[in-house]
Amino acid sequence: MVVGDLPSSGPLEPVGDLPSSCSPASHHPLKFIIDDGLTAAHAESKVSPCQQVTLPGVEVMEPEVTLPEDILWKIHALMPMQDAARAACLSRSFLHSWKCYPRLIFDMRALRKQTRDFINRVDHIMQNHSGVGVEIFKLQTRNDFSVHPSYLDRWLHVAVTPGIKELVLVLPIENKMKYKFPGSLLSREVAHSIQYFHLSSCMFHSVGKVGCLSSLKTVRLHDVGITEEELCLLLSNSFALEHLDLWYCGDIRCLKVSHLLSKLNRLDVQSCKMLQMIECSAPNVSIFNYDGHTIPISLGGSLQVKKMQMSSTIVPNLLHYASTKLLSIAPNVETLFLDSLYEKVNTPMVLGKFLHLKYLEIKLFIPTRSPDYDFCSMVSFLDASPNLKMFVLRVEAPTIESGLIPGVQIGEDSSLRSCVRKHRHCKLKSVIINGFRPWKTMIELTRCILDYATSLKHLILDTTDGYHRRRSAKCFPLGKDTVVEARKALAAIKTYIEGKVPSKVNLKALEPCNCSKCWVPL
Repeated sequence: MVVGDLPSSGPLEPVGDLPSSCSPASHHPLKFIIDDGLTAAHAESKVSPCQQVTLPGVEVMEPEVTLPEDILWKIHALMPMQDAARAACLSRSFLHSWKCYPRLIFDMRALRKQTRDFINRVDHIMQNHSGVGVEIFKLQTRNDFSVHPSYLDRWLHVAVTPGIKELVLVLPIENKMKYKFPGSLLSREVAHSIQYFHLSSCMFHSVGKVGCLSSLKTVRLHDVGITEEELCLLLSNSFALEHLDLWYCGDIRCLKVSHLLSKLNRLDVQSCKMLQMIECSAPNVSIFNYDGHTIPISLGGSLQVKKMQMSSTIVPNLLHYASTKLLSIAPNVETLFLDSLYEKVNTPMVLGKFLHLKYLEIKLFIPTRSPDYDFCSMVSFLDASPNLKMFVLRVEAPTIESGLIPGVQIGEDSSLRSCVRKHRHCKLKSVIINGFRPWKTMIELTRCILDYATSLKHLILDTTDGYHRRRSAKCFPLGKDTVVEARKALAAIKTYIEGKVPSKVNLKALEPCNCSKCWVPL
C-alpha cells in the first residue's frame, strides 16, 4: 500500500524523479511512502508510481474529467492506495482530493524505515492533510520507535475528526514513555462515528471527556493504563459493542461487564496480572478467551458461550481448576482449549456433563518439577463429554533426565494398568496426541482410549512435538535428544499400542525423517 502526501505552499524534495509528462504540474511533485501494496524494491530504488505507468515515446495527457467533484472524490477514495497515487499523478482533479484521502495507514514494520525517517515522513503527510474525510487512521510502530508526545498529539488532532471509523495507535510495549491518550479527542462530534478503537502502550485516564461511543463495535486495549471504573465509563454507552479485548491492563482488579451490552459476543482477557475477578452479565457472549491466574469467573450463567480458551502461563493446575469450575462458567461450550503451565496434582473427576462439547484440546507443559502427573486422569474430561468428537492432547517437555518420568521397558506389558470404564464413549472419532513419549501413564491413556471409544476412526501419535510443520518442502530440524526420545516412543507404540488397535481404527505415527513425507503408517 502506498501512503502519499501533498506539498504545502513550499516545494518538497521528491522521492525519485517525476517525469514532467506524468505530473500535472512540475511544481507539484509527489512524495510516496511504500508499504506492502508495492514491493520493497520500489522503495529501495526510489521509483515513483508514476514511472510505472509511463510508456517510452508516449506522452501522457491529462484526461478530460467532467464528473461532479464530490463524485470524483468518492471514486478516488474507493481506489486502492497505489492506484489513487497514480491517478493523482495523471489528473489535477484527483490531485486535489489527495488532501482528503480517507485511509491514513502507517506501518513502521512494513515500511522498514528507521525511526527518524519514519517520523519525518508521517509528520510531513499529516501536516499536509486537510483533516477532512479521514475514516481510518492507523499508526503501528516497532520496539525501537520513540517520539516526543507532541508529534502524536499533532497527528491525532489532524486525523481524529468527525466521520472517523477506525482509530489504531500501537506504540512499543517496551517503551518507557507511556503516552497519555487525550480523551478530549473523542468529543461528542467525533465519538459517535468510531466503530473500531485500538490502543497499545498508552495511558488513558481522561475517559470522562469521551463522548457517546454509540457506533463502537470493537475495543482493544493492550498494555493500557486504565482502571475498571474508567473502563466502565468508557463502555457505558457502547451498546453496539461486539468485541472487548483486554491484554496486560495492569490497573484493572475487578472486571465487570454490564448486561446492557447485549450485542457483545466476544470477550478476551489476557495477562491482566492484578485481576481478581471477572463478572460478565452480557447475555450473548459466545466466545471467551482468558489467560491469567485461576480466579473466580462468572459469565452470568450465559448459555451462549460456545467457544472457550483458557490458559495459565503464570500458575499451575489449570486442568484441576477447569475440572471443578468450568461447568458453572460455560455449561454449553462446544469448543474448548485448555493450556496449562503444569499440573502439581492429577485432574479430579468432572462433576456433571458437558453435553454440547464436540472439540477438546489440552496443552500441557511437563517440567522436571511435576514428573508424576497421571495422564489417565484426563479421561475424566472424556467421561464428562458424551458428545465429544475430537480430542487433541499436546504435551511439551524439556529434555528429561533418564528415569525421572516413569517409562516402560520393552517386554513390561504386564506392568501397564487396564483402564476399565463403566460406560463406553460412542461419539469420539478422532484422537491426536502431539509430543507422544514412552511414559507409562501416557501409554496407559492411549490404550484406555482404544478400549473406551467404540466409535474411534483415527488415532494419530506424533513423536516429534509437532515438528512435522515444516518450512517449504523440508522437515524442520530436530535436536539429537528429541530424535532419541522419538525413536523410543515409536518403539513403544509398536510394542504396546499397535496390537490393541481395532481393524476399523486408522493408526498413524509421526517419526523424525529427512524427507518431505512424514506420516508413517504402522
